[in-house]
Amino acid sequence: MAPAHFSTTQLGIALKGLFLFVFVVSLLSCAAARQPQTQKLKVHKHLKRLNKTPVKTIQSPDGDMIDCVHISKQPAFDHPFLKDHKIQMRPNYHPEGLYDDNKVKTESNERESTLKQLWHVNGMCPEDTIPIRRTKEEDVLRASSVKKYGKKKYKSTAAPRIMPKSADPDLVNESGHQHAIAYVEGDKYYGAKATMNVWEPKIQQPNEFSLSQIWILGGSFGEDLNSIEAGWQVSPDLYGDNNTRLFTYWTSDAYQATGCYNLLCSGFIQINNNIAMGASISPVSAYRNSQYDISILVWKDQKEGNWWMQFGNGYVLGYWPSFLFSYLADSASMIEWGGEVVNSEPDGQHTSTQMGSGRFPEEGFGKSSYFRNIQVVDKENNLKSPRDIGTFTEQSHCYDVQTGSNSDWGHYFYYGGPGRNPNCP
Repeated sequence: MAPAHFSTTQLGIALKGLFLFVFVVSLLSCAAARQPQTQKLKVHKHLKRLNKTPVKTIQSPDGDMIDCVHISKQPAFDHPFLKDHKIQMRPNYHPEGLYDDNKVKTESNERESTLKQLWHVNGMCPEDTIPIRRTKEEDVLRASSVKKYGKKKYKSTAAPRIMPKSADPDLVNESGHQHAIAYVEGDKYYGAKATMNVWEPKIQQPNEFSLSQIWILGGSFGEDLNSIEAGWQVSPDLYGDNNTRLFTYWTSDAYQATGCYNLLCSGFIQINNNIAMGASISPVSAYRNSQYDISILVWKDQKEGNWWMQFGNGYVLGYWPSFLFSYLADSASMIEWGGEVVNSEPDGQHTSTQMGSGRFPEEGFGKSSYFRNIQVVDKENNLKSPRDIGTFTEQSHCYDVQTGSNSDWGHYFYYGGPGRNPNCP
């Protein structure tokens, strides 16, 4: 066969094509090399915005760095609406009710007084400062993007949608979030309170979490949901470990663009120098052993319009300014108490991530997790027992809830479960 001959034109076209190919590959390589650099710059910029210059830093035994930041320099004041805000150092009103902290049995008071945050072992923050858990580079890098760091995933409403038991299971489970809750609706609510025991549930996958909290809700469960949330959680993705931590959350648009955990965006204004949002709680309850619980109260100061939070016997932590919300600017239309987990269905099976103690409610005290003395705040700023309490869980064979009432605990419920088990495949 005769050898092939190329004309000068054909050779030129081939060389041009080769040059173009090499050029495109080179551009792509440069872009790929620049991408981590750009990401790193974004992360460092975000860290600079979050981590304010501290007056003092305390190293916690669990590896956390707690920065004592001057109260006027906290992240809340990055919000343009708070530029000239005068900090409200105390609420105008404090709810009163049947189960005030000083009326709870002495045994509970003793337990609560021994419950601390781990960083307290190595010091406390001075007056006029607030403790802020320092955000590290690896914390932000665990998130899918800088923008999404510190936020709940929007795929879910992240608050339970109350549905009849006959609802389509595919619709119920589409969010990947599962709940076992008690709730009230149909009135105007100006706050809620509960005492809950604290556990360290096992988490199967790093991108899953387990939490127990109070939800203060306004609006629908569509894109306009307003929510204030507070409780304890275990979230390896957010914190980088399996410690049980105090947390708060807020959103005014169903977790889309507004709000965040703790102080990871501007919004919540902290006034307390003893308690750090997102810091570890210690000790925690043990199966058939000592039980440790925390009290959380969230209520509306109807004079100023702000929503306040109190932790324990007297730690008034701070407030969410009313302008952050639309529906909650007036009152809440629903209150929920209970547990939530993320079920990412690893290997196509239900997750074995535990809710609460990881035990079902029927096991009772010392074994199951509970909420006791659950109350709501009425328009007259009184704490009172809720009426017509409903319960909700997507799959009761995985996580369940059982309510009750007595003279010591008022309205209470046990809740939780192990996740995957023979009845919850």
